[in-house]
Amino acid sequence: MAIKRALISVSDKTGIVEFASGLAKLGVEIISTGGTQSLLKDKGVPVIGISEVTGFPEIMDGRVKTLHPAVHSGLLAVRDNEEHQASMKKLGLDYIDLVVVNLYPFAETIAKPNVAYEDAIENIDIGGPTMLRSAAKNHAFVSVVVDAADYAKVLEEVQETGDTTLETRKRLAAKVFRHTGSYDALIADYLSKQMGEPYPERYTVTYEKMQELRYGENPHQSAAFYRKPNAAAGNITTAEQLHGKELSFNNINDANTALQIVKEFSEPAVVAVKHMNPCGVGIGTSVLEAYQKAYAADPTSIFGGIVAANRAIDKATAQLLHEIFLEIVIAPDFTPEALDILSKKKNIRLLKVVGLDTVAGRKAEPVVTTVEGGMLVQDSDAYQLTEADLKVVSERQPTEEEMKQLLFAWKVVKHVKSNAIVLVADDMTVGVGAGQMNRVGAAKIAIEQAGDKAKGSVLSSDAFFPMGDTLEMAAKAGITAVIQPGGSIKDEESIRVANENGIAMVMTGVRHFKH
Repeated sequence: MAIKRALISVSDKTGIVEFASGLAKLGVEIISTGGTQSLLKDKGVPVIGISEVTGFPEIMDGRVKTLHPAVHSGLLAVRDNEEHQASMKKLGLDYIDLVVVNLYPFAETIAKPNVAYEDAIENIDIGGPTMLRSAAKNHAFVSVVVDAADYAKVLEEVQETGDTTLETRKRLAAKVFRHTGSYDALIADYLSKQMGEPYPERYTVTYEKMQELRYGENPHQSAAFYRKPNAAAGNITTAEQLHGKELSFNNINDANTALQIVKEFSEPAVVAVKHMNPCGVGIGTSVLEAYQKAYAADPTSIFGGIVAANRAIDKATAQLLHEIFLEIVIAPDFTPEALDILSKKKNIRLLKVVGLDTVAGRKAEPVVTTVEGGMLVQDSDAYQLTEADLKVVSERQPTEEEMKQLLFAWKVVKHVKSNAIVLVADDMTVGVGAGQMNRVGAAKIAIEQAGDKAKGSVLSSDAFFPMGDTLEMAAKAGITAVIQPGGSIKDEESIRVANENGIAMVMTGVRHFKH
């Protein structure tokens, strides 16, 4: 076999002129359509219009041009099947040995702000996927290219032997079905959202590989990092790495956690994370003040951690960051002086994530969690609590300052692994109890970590108190105010303990489990 005839029709014209020219020099006859045909013709590449092959004009604004037996017989005919050979000969049809197609830019279209529904629908490709699937199915005989990155390899093989290898054709076919599957998944997702169907009978997701990782959570596990097409700004997939070695699996998970927390705040905020839990969170009038509070919250755990800020890192902050070992620093920007200071450390990763200073609060998006043999899908926890949502259930009303600290503590506790207790004082976390099997255990850890700082602090709990024992611990530690969801059959017991100890307690009516 040899590649004698190629059909080329691409929306993305990157590299296509050089590739087609290389094929033409080898004597390959090139068939093309629409804009691709015009481009190749203008560049001096010999090209035959699709209408010359089908004997039928392109119609309906190009919607119908390749959906024709003359095209798909040439793609699907099994070359060593005598019956197929006879049919091709009887009908005067020719084989097509190579298909080069990429699709209408549907993903790019729906990414545009306020895109019209009609524009999205018009950018659903029909003929392209059909040709790709036909060629990929018949990969025993037909080569199919959907990615410009494969042009050089295919051209090299054709130059050497006149055809591609079967191994190459299998690889290209697999890529085609991944590509068309992803394309269809995006369309299905768009249309499902348009119809208000967040949980359809079939849930298909698609992600694009960003990089293969050295290993996963542990060295014996393999891993790769993927991103969702058209992901919104302000997340780890849109980060620009300015310095440092490649991110690891655990780095990415921790960085994501830090970003989710720092995006809760509109004022300058800094978050330190270890093992997907915050070890220090601070807010202030500047990024420097916020970092000093985040550091003071837990100067031990921050070592080897990840720091995220929602303001640009300046020189003064960079000097303090430089004093300790950190895996990653994330910010919307770094001043030249800060970048110079931090870059002196070879291994620290510096990530620029645009928009962190403007993304406080966010809309809910689907979150997929895999389980063995399946997956769970839910909305992200984007609930934004305001002071007006709170119900004071204690005899004592919280002071204005206590209310400020309670709302701060509530923003943090929603990102701590359950069971979770967070203590806050003076715009900083002073104690974090995470991932315990009972709420008393989480409170004990948070209070012990806070030490003397527990006195006068406020406490947040991600879920209700099943009994009054956590409140009794809080009272003994000198905690003055508590924020919790409420909803326990023993709420009255907790309220009684709060009242007996002069603790102001507010209920949110919303819990924040994070497993």
